Amino acid sequence: MKGFLASDFFDLSGFVHAELFEGCQYVWQVLDKITAYIVKQRLGKSEAAQQEYAYLVNPELISIGEGTIIEPGAYIKGPCIIGKHCHIRHGAYIRGDVILGDHCVVGHASELKATVMLNHAQAAHFAYVGDSVIGSFVNLGAGVKCANLRLDGQEIVIHSRKEEITTSRRKFGAIIGDHSQIGCNSVMNPGTLVGKHVQCHPCINFGGIVEDNSRIQASVKPEVQVKS
Repeated sequence: MKGFLASDFFDLSGFVHAELFEGCQYVWQVLDKITAYIVKQRLGKSEAAQQEYAYLVNPELISIGEGTIIEPGAYIKGPCIIGKHCHIRHGAYIRGDVILGDHCVVGHASELKATVMLNHAQAAHFAYVGDSVIGSFVNLGAGVKCANLRLDGQEIVIHSRKEEITTSRRKFGAIIGDHSQIGCNSVMNPGTLVGKHVQCHPCINFGGIVEDNSRIQASVKPEVQVKS
């Protein structure tokens, strides 16, 4: 990636909420704009293809796009915008201040809060995504966690090669660029920046800045021995 603009991580040309990123010097600054942006939109309308037995809190602050399927048992709290042809599965937990593009998937036991997911992004199984931006065609494998709070509760700082950048945020999960894949049960530390087309193998804990077209894999392979 060249820098920390939204354009360094995402192609926003097909994203209906691209204006949300305007004026952001750093891509994570969009997280401060989510709530104000949502409440200015036309809310309280659902064009879902299926919504029966889903639990909506503050429905007047929720917008659901055409053709979206909300399975029974999903929990959605406004303010929230869900795009067209999304699939919100049984047991999904959307806690508010969430914007989903079109064709997104939020699956069973996946929890989202204060997050933007671009078109075709998926968190299909047992994921936690808080205070994060997930790019187009990103897949979060089962059990992926975007940790968003340091153990000491201090402000999250980005350490680049040139400088340290203060984010002015205590809660900041991950920025994941378009077409990246995060393997099952991987955990990203608070303030992780993942470029485009990155592949992360399963069961890895990582953080910091991951450049475009990188592969993240364990440095030590498990050893299998025959029992005596």
